[in-house]
Amino acid sequence: MPLQGNLRDFSTTQLLNLINLSGRTGTLKIFEGVPTEELDAMKNQKMAPGEQRAEVVFRTGKLVHAVLSGQRGDLIAVLNKAGKLTDQQATIIRERAKGTTDKSLAVRLIGANYVSQHDIVNSIQQYTLDVVYNLLAWRDGPFRFEDNILPDGGRILVPIDLENVIIEGARRIKEAEELIQHLPNLDMALKFPENPREKFKGIHLSVEEWRVVSYVNPKNTIRKIAKANNMSEVEIRRIVYGLEQAGLVEIVKPLTAEANPNGQVPTRRAKAAQPVQRDVVKKLIDKIKSY
Repeated sequence: MPLQGNLRDFSTTQLLNLINLSGRTGTLKIFEGVPTEELDAMKNQKMAPGEQRAEVVFRTGKLVHAVLSGQRGDLIAVLNKAGKLTDQQATIIRERAKGTTDKSLAVRLIGANYVSQHDIVNSIQQYTLDVVYNLLAWRDGPFRFEDNILPDGGRILVPIDLENVIIEGARRIKEAEELIQHLPNLDMALKFPENPREKFKGIHLSVEEWRVVSYVNPKNTIRKIAKANNMSEVEIRRIVYGLEQAGLVEIVKPLTAEANPNGQVPTRRAKAAQPVQRDVVKKLIDKIKSY
């Protein structure tokens, strides 16, 4: 019989402790909660499992695989996120390697000198840890642990001791709570401050920070940037916080098709002025071309 319940009653940290101490093998799935008309023993509304949010796999009490729903967790996505494959390389390899298992693809990538075995193991391990550290902060949602359920044989499973994960997770939970307080709404956007080139001089950013920077535009919400870069909410909050503290970006309300930069809905009069604006832009372009 599978172990099941709700994270509000039995936290992810407690689940990891139980799996670690009992040395269990199987898959933990966490779902969106769908309210029912029933109440539990604590007089809270019972939640039925809805769409799957995350999947975490264990073998003899060790963490070996994890993925968030809506994110790619295959080897190409993992290496791309770790900066071992460029976006262009990832796109080309994904097209050419359709139907290839992660294990077979790893052999081909190592043979072609794209990456080393060390790169693959470290990238998978970091990806898995990032997922688990993210879901450790979840406080609600139905879960189910099914014994002896493992991914297909084509997956690369990297064992990770849970003791260190639990200790580091506790530290990151506190950090995540502080980040949520600082940036509660991921539907805000980012923009560069004045003289961004001056501020970026001498700054050394990580691969993931540069990826976020490349999407900075008041029209892109932080949530969209996270999705485009295959990042969790914790990851995007941490990166945005760091960039903001360094004075490289500012958090602003997003621009939409219905609103102008001042957040006001354009009137008919404003729409009528658009052809004039286009004429001005055309004149500027012509002037630039004349230099």
